[in-house]
Amino acid sequence: MNKYTVKLSVLEKEFSLQVVNRSTDYDNIEITTPDINRPAIQLAGFYEYFGEKRMQIMGTVETEYMKSLTHEQRLESFDKFFSWNIPALVICHGKETLDECLEMARKHNKSVLSTDRDTSDFIAGLVLSLKNHLAPRITRHGVLVEVYGEGILLLGESGVGKSETAIELVKRGHRLIADDAVELKKISDNDLIGTAPEMIRHYVELRGIGVVNVRKLYGMGAVKTAEKVDLVVNLEQWQEEMVYDRLGIENQYMTIMGVDVPSLTVPVKPGRNLAVIVEVAAMNNRQKKLGNNTAAEFSQRVNEFFDVGFSESF
Repeated sequence: MNKYTVKLSVLEKEFSLQVVNRSTDYDNIEITTPDINRPAIQLAGFYEYFGEKRMQIMGTVETEYMKSLTHEQRLESFDKFFSWNIPALVICHGKETLDECLEMARKHNKSVLSTDRDTSDFIAGLVLSLKNHLAPRITRHGVLVEVYGEGILLLGESGVGKSETAIELVKRGHRLIADDAVELKKISDNDLIGTAPEMIRHYVELRGIGVVNVRKLYGMGAVKTAEKVDLVVNLEQWQEEMVYDRLGIENQYMTIMGVDVPSLTVPVKPGRNLAVIVEVAAMNNRQKKLGNNTAAEFSQRVNEFFDVGFSESF
């Protein structure tokens, strides 16, 4: 699986950072890990297990500690700190950049940026952004829609009706994320985020009509840029010899990049309203996440009925 990076300049624009010192290689600096480091202990002189590849974040604690040192101590501390191959240093809370910091950053050709945001708030946003930018990803042939707040990934052979189902769902007030190609990102051990490649975003191909722009036809409320994948619905042509699940007692899962996503198979044949079926599947999936399993409840009622009926016959 490919390793992804994000350029420092992209993060600068995303978080409206101010560039205090721009290194000569600034436009080529790439961040390779979603982890960050607050270098308080390094500035105090301890460099064992130093994550130098991480974004370095200075907050009030680090700044006030450095102010407590003498001019010579600050020079020595920043000199050693910037000698490491760090991607950049970001100073939070709108704190002033100490003269010694700026001097040593220029000496070692390191980038320094600043933000007015609170340190914890900035770190939380930065880590989330880095996880998204650096997430491993694959592209699957399918359709991703948001139905009642659930991200539904429609899979199936070409021509089975995925795009037509998506358009019907949009007409019913739901939202399209991607058609034909869905880019899936693994942002955590349990979560997949789906989006559309930029070139085909908001477009749907309908056989017999051609390519349509959903955003222009139905408005901004009919589309969404990204959505978590909560359920996979496999659409397949109805086969008479196949035995399909009629109760849904056993939970089915599809493993995508190591993440187990709830899934179900819906047979397709004339007369079946796939959009309504997908709506019911989305609502039922939400019920399960809330702890309400209708299939298990129904099965229990049936078992209790036969247990009572059998005992009363004796």
